Amino acid sequence: MDITAAAIQFTVQQGDSAANLTYVREALARVAARGAQLALLPEMWSTGFAYKNLAELAQQTETVVTELQELSARHKLVIIGSQPEPAGDGRVYNTAHVIDNGHLVTSYRKLHLFSLLGEDKAFKGGDGWCLAETSLGPIGVIICYDLRFPELSRRLALEGARVICVPAQWPKPRQEHWRTLLRARAIENQLYLVSANACGLIGKLDFFGMSMIIDPKGEVLADAGEQPGEIVAPLSWQAMDAWRAQIPCFSDRRPELY
Repeated sequence: MDITAAAIQFTVQQGDSAANLTYVREALARVAARGAQLALLPEMWSTGFAYKNLAELAQQTETVVTELQELSARHKLVIIGSQPEPAGDGRVYNTAHVIDNGHLVTSYRKLHLFSLLGEDKAFKGGDGWCLAETSLGPIGVIICYDLRFPELSRRLALEGARVICVPAQWPKPRQEHWRTLLRARAIENQLYLVSANACGLIGKLDFFGMSMIIDPKGEVLADAGEQPGEIVAPLSWQAMDAWRAQIPCFSDRRPELY
């Protein structure tokens, strides 16, 4: 089966769920009109990293997810994007919800917290990887900083992921790391990568966007640049399987030695 994937890139308004949801509501309609079946949103897209009132904002997430379910059913979309989720100890999880044609299929809590910006103080890390069984096939989910830990993406590939989705808020000046790591995860695991990054100035941080859809050879099928917008590209399971047969990395592995 071939599918069409979309990444939605925008400037997240910190602490303003209503404004962010308004933008996303309109963007989902646009990508659906372009034939998308999978739509990826940035990391913490509904609230941003509004640390001062993050626990309070996390209480709104359930309501936002309910509306996403309605939008998913209306547009016949699989929608993925992360939001704050109450952790019950004063902190929150950074949680990606996977919504498939109106149904909340599963959730993934970000494993690796970016201590450089204090995420480990405000957030609680998850304790498991996520391979979502959706109507489009198995989809792996990682969040932003998780991209720097190749073991996680490899585990998802070994479990059967055909595409890995990466919601992120990845700031300047590390855009070359972003691009290189995305392509590396696609190449080494011979699968599709769909990434959605924030763009513009959010708080004190400047985000470069560069949301991308990358094929199993590491070729960039679509790049959103630095401005708000959406990208759409086809993903071909047949092409992916043919490439894996041509260069059989998985069957040539020797995991007993490493």
